[in-house]
Amino acid sequence: MLKGTICPSITPMTKDGAIDYGAWGDHLDRLIDAGIHGILIFGSIGEFYSIPAEEKKTAIAWASDHVAGRTALLVGTGGNDVHEVIDLTNFAHDKGATAAVIVSPFYFGPSPDLAIEYFTKVAGSTESPIILYNFPDRTGSDLNAGIVEKLAKANPNIIGVKDTIDSIAHNRTLIHAVGDKLSIFSGFDEYYVSNRIAGGAGIISGLTNIVPETFVAMHEAYESGDYAGALAFASRISGFMRLYAVGDNFIHTIKTAVRLRTGSDMFTGTREPYLSLTGEEADRLRHLIDEVTA
Repeated sequence: MLKGTICPSITPMTKDGAIDYGAWGDHLDRLIDAGIHGILIFGSIGEFYSIPAEEKKTAIAWASDHVAGRTALLVGTGGNDVHEVIDLTNFAHDKGATAAVIVSPFYFGPSPDLAIEYFTKVAGSTESPIILYNFPDRTGSDLNAGIVEKLAKANPNIIGVKDTIDSIAHNRTLIHAVGDKLSIFSGFDEYYVSNRIAGGAGIISGLTNIVPETFVAMHEAYESGDYAGALAFASRISGFMRLYAVGDNFIHTIKTAVRLRTGSDMFTGTREPYLSLTGEEADRLRHLIDEVTA
């Protein structure tokens, strides 16, 4: 079973909106060198919603070659066209991805029965391991414990859940229902310790892009039984959560923080539209980075 701290990678872009593979390769190498336990490409922070399927295929093939088994490679293949989702999931599996991470259809938000039908169709059309991606704030529907339990029982290739909901209780309920069979991750950076105490697998969360070493150190402390040490790292991460309130779009903010932290000259914009950080916001970001890395 997958476990630890997994990074939903940013997708660096050039100013004209093309994927910047040079900057992305440098970023993935840095994550791997820090000891991150897995990398997710084309999650929400990876801007899956703005990248066409054929462009994703080119990137998946590149990422598989670049990561080359040095850590787990997860691929976000979710979308609103079930046939495209199946095709992309099978493509990623054929290229050696560890698992596909599949978000619920969004905009209308499926009912519980429709969610079960949708994920059962996808799971039955692929040999790829699947991690369900629950993000009710963006999809309009919740993959609750009852839904996940039914899906897991009927589909053995469903191996986990990324639970991006700001509720320790929701995460804990999932763990208690299916945590003996599935890897249950929280999608919130500051929920690592509460997730692990409940019996979960860890986190898939955005701040790992900026300070992967801190997250890896927290995991290693927890695994070794140094709970005081793990809590000390968790406290730093909790303070760093203020980053999400800086700027208009937290993906641009995270990209900017990566540039500030690493000294990279990569472009920090997302695919348009987006608003650049103001000078005052960039200063706040530098202060937060200094705090967490002190």
